[in-house]
Amino acid sequence: MSSPEHHDPEPALVAYRLPDTYDMPIVPAPARRDWLEPGPLRHAYRCLPLRVANQNGWWILNDRTFTVRWDGGDALADLTVRYEDGGDAQGSAMSHFGYGILTFYIPYLIRTPPGWNLLVRGPANLPKDGAHPLEGLVEADWAVATFSMNWKVTRADADITFAAGEPVLMLVPQRRGDLERFHPRCAPLDLMPDADDHRVWSRSRLDYAEAVTAGDPSAADGWQRHYMRGTHPADPRPFPEHQRALRLRGFGASHEGMSHDGMSHDDERTGQ
Repeated sequence: MSSPEHHDPEPALVAYRLPDTYDMPIVPAPARRDWLEPGPLRHAYRCLPLRVANQNGWWILNDRTFTVRWDGGDALADLTVRYEDGGDAQGSAMSHFGYGILTFYIPYLIRTPPGWNLLVRGPANLPKDGAHPLEGLVEADWAVATFSMNWKVTRADADITFAAGEPVLMLVPQRRGDLERFHPRCAPLDLMPDADDHRVWSRSRLDYAEAVTAGDPSAADGWQRHYMRGTHPADPRPFPEHQRALRLRGFGASHEGMSHDGMSHDDERTGQ
């Protein structure tokens, strides 16, 4: 198994804190989710695509606990926000568009490298009862306008709480134009170069399921880990770029070594 080589330098991602704004930390998204922690659900962590998707970006965390309530109407006043520590005192979240949409004002202007967009979406695999996150795609390499994060309240006449420290959005940089360069098509399985490897995997999957159904005591030790290991059943060599976890860097607070455009002084000297 082979993989393409990547020659890109490490790109910078800079969050410029706006003055006199709310304290909303940015943190790498973790692998775990509280709703998956109960015993019967913990097996979901065996699903490597889910676990890695959990970590695929940075979270911005809510600053203060509040309750939002929507009466089902379209007017701005039909959605109210009540902060736990200050009654109706204004915070980062408010009704701005009407129609049951809750808006968070984000206290950063985030700059991506040239040619990179910023997908602003809800936290991956973190469902919230009564509210659904709306997504936006920002050309953050040039825009000087701020962006907001919006949630559509889906349950009228109910109190929905956003806790302090709860993630309200996920930042996922995307190289501009990558999706548009794809040439998608459908084809029969027989045309796939490694179709035989898939057939071996499929047969092993059926054998495992039959052993479990038959109560084979050894089946518990035979849980298939091919994707987890990055291997094919017929080829024990791991795929060289296989990832079992993402290790995103945190947003540092130091200003040392940075120029006004967010590049390090070393990058300026090397022209990167």
